[in-house]
Amino acid sequence: MNLASLDLNLVVALRALLEERNVTRAGERVGLSQPAMSAALARLRRHFDDDLLARSGGHYTLTALGQVLLDRTSTVYDLLDRLFSSQASFDPAQEHREFRLLASDYAVAVFGAELARTVHASAPGIRLRFTQTPTTVVDDTGVLLSSADGLLMPHGIVNDLPATDLYEDRWVFLVADDHPDVGDHLTRDDLALLPWVTYQRTYDAPAVRQLGMLGIEPRVEVSVDSFQTLPLLVAGTRRIALVQERLARLLAPVAPVRILEPPYEAVPLREALWWHPAHTHDAAHIWLRETAAEVGARIAATS
Repeated sequence: MNLASLDLNLVVALRALLEERNVTRAGERVGLSQPAMSAALARLRRHFDDDLLARSGGHYTLTALGQVLLDRTSTVYDLLDRLFSSQASFDPAQEHREFRLLASDYAVAVFGAELARTVHASAPGIRLRFTQTPTTVVDDTGVLLSSADGLLMPHGIVNDLPATDLYEDRWVFLVADDHPDVGDHLTRDDLALLPWVTYQRTYDAPAVRQLGMLGIEPRVEVSVDSFQTLPLLVAGTRRIALVQERLARLLAPVAPVRILEPPYEAVPLREALWWHPAHTHDAAHIWLRETAAEVGARIAATS
């Protein structure tokens, strides 16, 4: 395929047509007349050798290829938008834009809140949008980051992408204040016998893998997709939970729980900001990464 022969405006038309499934509404969405959008649809049909939109009664439905293109077009559109909005210079005090970061609720609470305070003080026109990291992050990291400005995630989960280190954290355990079976220290037998509440995301595997190497198989009684709810699900029960120490200290007033050291040498957690290589030399992203690194250094200094 000769990309030089393609009209990139067709990407805009294609996305509108696939999402609206109506020529008139698609035209209104992108500012084209109905005849102009019909002409764009005709060109797209010739290019793909497919109807893309098939009439069914009084409305259109997507063909099989149209359905495949629906998700791909959205990703490509976002990537092109970010590509052509790249800047050679960036003045945070004057700019107005939004940065979208993929993050767990742990990363938002421990790092994102401080980042937001810092950005507010130095760049009042900048908005931050934190989006929950999807469970498919390991399989589609590059694709996900093509439509985001960064990913907050520890080392050991994704690879082959640029990253800026932020701070370190430790794994600790939570137990109820009045736990009937646990004293001042946990044992490996406790980890094997007591019921667990766990963070259910598959990319939390490093900490779980270490337990497996020690021959400990957690007996999971409850799983959730929020680290911040773990203390509430431990309080008043016999359950235990593995959680990051910084978050555990932050949430200490939330529920009557105790923080205990692991009965083994737990591998530390190294939080980082990951990004798509397409953003590496963009001035706005350079500012974002430098700001993130400064915030991470402040957090690291409070350990």
